[in-house]
Amino acid sequence: MNSDFNAIADSTSTERAHRVLDDLMARVGVDGLTAALAHPGLLAHLDQHGAAVREAVRRSGRRITPETLAGYGGSVAAAAHRMGRAIPAPGEADLPGVDWLHAEWHLLRLLAVCAMAEECGWL
Repeated sequence: MNSDFNAIADSTSTERAHRVLDDLMARVGVDGLTAALAHPGLLAHLDQHGAAVREAVRRSGRRITPETLAGYGGSVAAAAHRMGRAIPAPGEADLPGVDWLHAEWHLLRLLAVCAMAEECGWL
């Protein structure tokens, strides 16, 4: 019986992680990744942020999963909110006010989370 409960709990946390990753993709991923594909310098910068995400997860003793990426992304978003930094609403990241070539750190880090989730096939 306990293993059934664990399977349900794992499924719920995985589903929640996918919802968080989907939300991040709608907020920053679609437009940011489009911009990165058009600008090699931005793509290189994004790779550096991805390496930092992987290192942070590794240092925590965990591996990259939908849950760890969603947790990391959620922490970045919460910290940005506490510091008064905006995170675009879904579909607003391509507005003229968002310059991906000069985007703030938190947006690039969230974009790296999206890129990693996309690369792993979780989005």
